[in-house]
Amino acid sequence: MRARAAIGVGLMWSALTLVAVSAQEPKGVATTQEEFEAKLGYQTGTVHLSGGMATITLPEEFRFLDVEGAKRLLVDAWGNPERSAEGVLGMMVPADVSPLEPGGWGIVITYDNDGFVNDDDAARMDFDKLLGEMQAGAREVNEEREKEGQPAVDLVGWAEPPHYDAEAHKLYWAKELAFGDSPTHTLNYNIRILGRRGVLVLNAVSGIDQLEDIRSQTQNVLAAVSFNEGHRYTDYLPGKDKAATYGVAGLIAGATVAKAGFFKAIWIGLLAFKKVLAGAAVAFFAMLKRVFSRKEPAEAA
Repeated sequence: MRARAAIGVGLMWSALTLVAVSAQEPKGVATTQEEFEAKLGYQTGTVHLSGGMATITLPEEFRFLDVEGAKRLLVDAWGNPERSAEGVLGMMVPADVSPLEPGGWGIVITYDNDGFVNDDDAARMDFDKLLGEMQAGAREVNEEREKEGQPAVDLVGWAEPPHYDAEAHKLYWAKELAFGDSPTHTLNYNIRILGRRGVLVLNAVSGIDQLEDIRSQTQNVLAAVSFNEGHRYTDYLPGKDKAATYGVAGLIAGATVAKAGFFKAIWIGLLAFKKVLAGAAVAFFAMLKRVFSRKEPAEAA
């Protein structure tokens, strides 16, 4: 019985995945999970971002999706709004699990050209105070979300306190988020690579239950992504290059309106992913009901 139950759950998830994916395809086109993934265009080895600005030397644990592949995954498969894919340079996804499976997750890569971020404040950051300011900011954003008919997003706390490598000029931290009255919390894991004219922004899209998986890969990701010569943090020319109006603390908190808008889009995207799965479940069970309702009572029994 247990074996049959396990098989049933597996088949149900496969059906949910296919319903979620095929719902995004043009009518009349049947797409399996394998066919959909084949169109994502996975890459391995060394990839270059945005005209050679930065390089990713992919560890064997990851695959890369270019702009088109990332958009296809974010929008067509995960059900995010089109705006969530704006400015996306690519994605890193684990090599040992499909992004369409329950354990799948990915790291969305974008670039913030606000300018050179001075890191002098990194050594004296008060994490507790910073968290309190961020929680207050989240409450303000919730007022806008409620006007748009969206559930509130509460910043529960640090899932991973900020860590800054002053030599490599790389930063990471993670927030635990709660959407509305959902009992399942969401993870917002952030990695930042500081450069001469801006910052590479890497955001992991996943559930809170995948925190350990992502945490175990953080150092690999940090080592894999680097600005190229001429774009590095140490290439900054004071007085000539643009400087950001905030430091590392502001980078973590989301210092500008533009950043608040970006994070709001990411939050909406995470919620939309859950909605896709929920919608697929409804469609799947409705399909079962239609199938079995056609059978004779004895045959159905």
